[in-house]
Amino acid sequence: MSDVVVVDRVTEDEQREIGGLIAAAAAVDGRHAVSEQGMLLLRGGARTGVEHLLLRSGTGLVGYAQLDGTDPVEAPSGELVVHPAHRGQRYGRALGEALLAESGHRLRLWAHGGHPAARHLARQLGLTLFRELRQLRRPLGGLSLPDPGLPAGVELRTFVPGRDEEAWLAVNAAAFAHHPEQGALTRRDLAAREAEPWFDPAGFFLAVRAAGEPGEGAILGFHWTKTHAAEGLGEVYVVGVAPEAQGLGLGRALTTVGLRHLAADPALDTAMLYVDADNAPAVRVYESLGFRTFEADLMYRTER
Repeated sequence: MSDVVVVDRVTEDEQREIGGLIAAAAAVDGRHAVSEQGMLLLRGGARTGVEHLLLRSGTGLVGYAQLDGTDPVEAPSGELVVHPAHRGQRYGRALGEALLAESGHRLRLWAHGGHPAARHLARQLGLTLFRELRQLRRPLGGLSLPDPGLPAGVELRTFVPGRDEEAWLAVNAAAFAHHPEQGALTRRDLAAREAEPWFDPAGFFLAVRAAGEPGEGAILGFHWTKTHAAEGLGEVYVVGVAPEAQGLGLGRALTTVGLRHLAADPALDTAMLYVDADNAPAVRVYESLGFRTFEADLMYRTER
């Protein structure tokens, strides 16, 4: 078996090669093994704390893994994928052991979709399940939701690129201080998403202090929607509420606003979102809006 090559930047040719491998695996598995953030890091050039692991057999790429060590507190997170034509040959084990070595045996590893082979590999690597991220879905057809009813002194507007980035990042960090991925988003991460073809500020809603109120214009909450046109999916991408605005009902109101926006698009027939299984209040809200579990991503970690 060839050695795993670790680099901090991949060439354009390697990006295409890795992209082809990820697509081939997704066609078999029904899920992409590399997350949106992972794909952005793959295409985004060198970044401190991020490593790309390539495994070749002969001249062909048979496996890819990524290690994201940009979180200043949490252990580095990893993702890996092996080409379907080369599975069962211990390539996944080789990539997993390389991730463990590169992380100093302090690793969080995603198993997107929670496939049995991924669970088996996690056990082989001595990792323990500690997080379940559920994908929920509901039909958009026939969606009937009450008026969102924003609290007094709160107005709704949409995100303005070039103006709202820093204020939004501050509110996002405060709202998701407990969340290892969302709360750690940087200006570079936000810019990468704004540059994506799916980005549409008309679907990025902000609840702000109304004109004439103390703190006029301050962002209190947001609902950023996303569309997956090819699949006919509209995503509740992220809903967040500033700590000082908790308890006002903004989360449910903003969710309603975004769902109405998605339902108005005739190209979309299903709404989806991701929520941690242990976030009981959020799960209750989404289930009350008709969402049900579609599948789950699992995260494993080392004990230390």
